[in-house]
Amino acid sequence: MGIVKSDILNLPESYRKFYEELAAFIPTNHIFADPIRTLAYGVDASLYRITPKLVVKVRSPKEVAKIFKIAGEFKIPVTIRAAGTSLSGQALTDSVLLLLAGGWSGYQIDDHGETIMLEPGIIGSEANQYLRPYSRKIGPDPASINYAMIGGIAANNASGMCCGTDDNSYKTIAAMKIIFADGAILDTADPESCQLFISSHQELISSIEKIRDEINADQQLRQMIVRKFKIKNTTGYGINAFVDYHNPIDIISHLMIGSEGTLGFIAEITYKTVVEHAHKASALMFFPDIKQACMAVMRLERPLVAAAELLDRISLRSVEDSAGMPAYLKELDEQATALLVETRALDRATLDDNIQKTIECLAGIPVLFPITFTDKKAEYEKLWKIRAGVFPAVGGIRRQGTSVIIEDVAFPKELLAEGVLALRECMNRYGYADGVIYGHALDGNVHFVFNQNFDTPDDIKRYKDFINEVCSMVVERFTGSLKAEHGTGRNMAPFVELEWGQQAYKYMKQIKQAFDPEALLNPDVVITNNADVYVENLKIMPQVHDLVDKCMECGFCEINCPSLHLTSSPRQRIAVQRELARMRAHGTDKALAERVEEDYDYFGEITCATDGLCQTTCPLSINTGSFTKHLRSTKTTKRGRNIAKFMAEHFGGVTSLAKLGLAGAHLAHRGLGTCTMGGLAKTARSMIGHSVPKWNKWLPKASASVAAPPPAPAGSRKIVYFPSCVSRTMGPAKEDIDQRSLHQVMMSLLNKAGYSVIFPPDMEDLCCGMPFESKGYIDAADELSAKLEKVLLECSNNGQYPVLCDTSPCVYRMKRVMDKRLTILDTVDFIHDYLLSELEFVKSPEKVAIHVTCSATKMGLAEKFRAVAEACATEVIIPPKVKCCGFAGDKGFEVPELNESALAHLKEALPADCSCGFSNSRTCEIGLADHSSISYQSIAVLVDRCCLGRKIK
Repeated sequence: MGIVKSDILNLPESYRKFYEELAAFIPTNHIFADPIRTLAYGVDASLYRITPKLVVKVRSPKEVAKIFKIAGEFKIPVTIRAAGTSLSGQALTDSVLLLLAGGWSGYQIDDHGETIMLEPGIIGSEANQYLRPYSRKIGPDPASINYAMIGGIAANNASGMCCGTDDNSYKTIAAMKIIFADGAILDTADPESCQLFISSHQELISSIEKIRDEINADQQLRQMIVRKFKIKNTTGYGINAFVDYHNPIDIISHLMIGSEGTLGFIAEITYKTVVEHAHKASALMFFPDIKQACMAVMRLERPLVAAAELLDRISLRSVEDSAGMPAYLKELDEQATALLVETRALDRATLDDNIQKTIECLAGIPVLFPITFTDKKAEYEKLWKIRAGVFPAVGGIRRQGTSVIIEDVAFPKELLAEGVLALRECMNRYGYADGVIYGHALDGNVHFVFNQNFDTPDDIKRYKDFINEVCSMVVERFTGSLKAEHGTGRNMAPFVELEWGQQAYKYMKQIKQAFDPEALLNPDVVITNNADVYVENLKIMPQVHDLVDKCMECGFCEINCPSLHLTSSPRQRIAVQRELARMRAHGTDKALAERVEEDYDYFGEITCATDGLCQTTCPLSINTGSFTKHLRSTKTTKRGRNIAKFMAEHFGGVTSLAKLGLAGAHLAHRGLGTCTMGGLAKTARSMIGHSVPKWNKWLPKASASVAAPPPAPAGSRKIVYFPSCVSRTMGPAKEDIDQRSLHQVMMSLLNKAGYSVIFPPDMEDLCCGMPFESKGYIDAADELSAKLEKVLLECSNNGQYPVLCDTSPCVYRMKRVMDKRLTILDTVDFIHDYLLSELEFVKSPEKVAIHVTCSATKMGLAEKFRAVAEACATEVIIPPKVKCCGFAGDKGFEVPELNESALAHLKEALPADCSCGFSNSRTCEIGLADHSSISYQSIAVLVDRCCLGRKIK
């Protein structure tokens, strides 16, 4: 998919010229004007859908500064986006969208962890990982911290369950680097930069000083500002900066927090970190009704408790049928309300004291059960799972075609009970009785979640009337915040004046004018003249397929997607499919629909690894890989299905041919050498095209034939060992450290452990079907797995003996589709559960890398993998930014750019003295070795190397 000239020519003239200016310093493969990518990259987590004219992937502050300057010259609006997880429509545009890509991940820890400098592309939880050795963390803790980027967390002043108003970005910022609308860059940590900026931007500085002085001279306004920011508030600009600070640079940096990209771009931020407490305890408290629960909240304060989460009866009901939920949830009466309370401390004695004081604080308030805290990690994580499950539960039970809308408001804590009851009455009256209310009650902050479609004018009117009434109620009756932590966006922009009044709103408009005189930075966000902007461009959710229709487009899937930076993510694939469904239903734009469908082949289907890791972070467990396999199955031809059927029926012959091919390639490699062989393969691929698989020096030779197992001593434990078709076909590469085939390594381990090994008969004809499934040939896959299942049941005596398979993707499929009587074990599972405690190990004095495959991750084997590796090596490296390797069976040969993109951060994460790597899928190991320049082999190789034999008892 390259640049199509007509896409540029179809742009308005000013945008064509703008594109030409950008193309002089931005690679053209980072600028997009085509229909599929502008649509896909324009999607965010909000209830709006707006498609930009141009999308630009930006890689450095210099690029952003230059683009801002050029945008000013052409009067072209620009919006900048990080992860796109925001909910209020603040990351959308119909103009130019800048996406952070290819960098933005620098960080620096100073003062023994008390400060951390972060670039805006770092995920929030990554920052906390960097700080973990110091027992520190960043203050903001939004629910999306595992998926949202620092740039968005700061620009939205996102908070969360525990940070309250004391540890949010506004309160914990130490310095920042800002890029302004004119391209100027200010580093507030650099006195020289500050002085230069003051000299060159006198007009902005004067405006800031004038607003500061006028606000502080107006005692009534000043007092209102102080009062309103005692509770969470992200409505409008953070004008508390004028009350809290005098220095214009300090005011500017604090105004940037929560400005949602409308005043400038935060290119770097330094946080003052907070303590990560080692000791925690939680209690799920049940009260007769909301009023009593809110009365309890009014008695609780930080730092005694870190969080107090309100869960109304409907929110509890939404999760009561979910796996792992306690049975008593179903027995609560209709008015019951819960508080999930957590207390934290640096030591055990203080934790115990906190627990006792918390219980004493709540004495006299009626509860349904005695208050009991737990400090056991497994137990309190189960309690927090209830809280975490509310939002996805609502999304999962919604009617097809509806959007999940989550709003958040804040009430003064003393009015929380009355406010929540009024909110529930309003929701019921407008037909949202199944909506839930929950949230950060300790801060007076509640979320209300409901399902809504926007198919008809009546649907939109109902939503509009509801929002108007809620806004009036929150502001006029309760003096609360219309947006507590989700940001104003375009969702609340028309209501900023309602909340703040004419005078404060006048200053907010002056702020926007001072920073962005041409209103080119993220227009209609925070400040707007369009009273209906919140009900325009609303998302339509046409049905696509049961596998993906529940998608809320939150973007939580994207951190795991190997094709994110190459083509598209699961969220973007689904959004494109929804737009295609809409176009087909309306019968319009047929030519456009045909083009989008054609482009989707590469953009969405060919470059999908179908690894399914997206499912592990999706709140609704949607596996977009399964949907891609479904699409592939619908495109199979009769001829293709017949070929697949023939291959399945003659599988032994197919693998024999594959081994011949590998043997030939290996001989050529040995004879010609790596350089010559690589050059010939590259030339052939460039001349003939992608029909020639990519060759690299880590391509394995043919596997040795599987030898019959040696006789085992009488009474030995029995195990069925099924070497996968991959390990029976692919042996080690020419430069691999261990030159044995994998089944030989496994047999060595099994012999050391004293197992009597049973091989399935006619093994060369057996396969789990996984390669066929990934190509969309489901019938052939199922035929093969059924055949293997029958054989394994016979060999294992109907499941009496465990079944060991040495390739994790195969194990994942076998566990999923085969008879549950079979105990099917992956290599890691088997070594960890069956061998570690029984065998004697000598640690190898080396640094080794491990790669936990997608299938192993989905099977929950990550910690076991680490434990196995740490039993064998003195230091184990797990590259933090490497998720799916993108090799995806044979994709690494056919679409090598997917493997390259997925492993872009692999080599940089490996120390120079890391000598080798280990995984548990042979094809993954080929790609890992290619992009790290070190040998990757099965984890069984490391274990066998370090294992002396059975422990002497």
